[in-house]
Amino acid sequence: MKRILILFLALSCIGCKDAKSNIYETANSTLLQSKPIAIFKTGKTNYPNISVHRGGKGLLYYPENCLETLQYVSDSIVAIYEVDVAQTKDGQLVLIHDNSINRTTTGDGLVKDLNYAELKNFNLVDDYGNTTNFKIPLFSEVLEWCKTKGVILTVDIKRSVSQETVINAIRDAKAEDTSIIITYDVEQAKSAYKLAPDLLLSVSARNHKELDRLLATNIPTQNMLAFTGTRLSSVSLYQRLHNENILCMLGTLGNLDKQAKAKGEHLYSNFKNLGVDILATDRPFMAYNTINK
Repeated sequence: MKRILILFLALSCIGCKDAKSNIYETANSTLLQSKPIAIFKTGKTNYPNISVHRGGKGLLYYPENCLETLQYVSDSIVAIYEVDVAQTKDGQLVLIHDNSINRTTTGDGLVKDLNYAELKNFNLVDDYGNTTNFKIPLFSEVLEWCKTKGVILTVDIKRSVSQETVINAIRDAKAEDTSIIITYDVEQAKSAYKLAPDLLLSVSARNHKELDRLLATNIPTQNMLAFTGTRLSSVSLYQRLHNENILCMLGTLGNLDKQAKAKGEHLYSNFKNLGVDILATDRPFMAYNTINK
């Protein structure tokens, strides 16, 4: 009887260990692996394959980094949304790309010099100069909308705010399952992983050397989504990333979008056929409709 009991306890421990294989132990808490880590895998095909640059650019009457724009685009396509997060003078996190509000709003001044109450006095402007009724949104508002709709953000952290502050805001909103953190180099990737080992990271892997540096870190490949730049990389890089179970994201925003507009939307399918998994684009409707026919 005693032997049977010992065997039962041993099997129970093994079962517990397996059940917790997707749990990260940290100094202060236990964190479950966020859903994007499980979703964006090379063995799967049901992940969103379009990333909407700045939440939507070049859309008439719908400005970039605007909650209403996210809502508008998501009504038509399934995508993830790249947004830019900055910090105001009074410590509020808001969506805006530039250091100043001059280009994208009816106001002027630097974000870091303005309180959020001041920002609310101004309206967002679309890429054609049209003033809208929309306001600069709080990051917390956008996170709540994403949770409600099941939408995933890739979060570009601007220089006015720290990784830790943004990650803490994601934690406060309990929005880990709707957030991917963008990093631009190995050091940023390492610091983001240290702060949030449960989150998926967009990492820069534009060539084999950059990938080598990433693989030399302690960041598990399951935490990596590779941004391969805004130019086509070698097919061998895409193949190597796939061999490491890392998905590839190509930034068609800029020249490649322009090529597709001039030469034909079929170019988006060509990029996919080379091994690209996700297109980060300023033309989300055209790219989506082409590669999801």
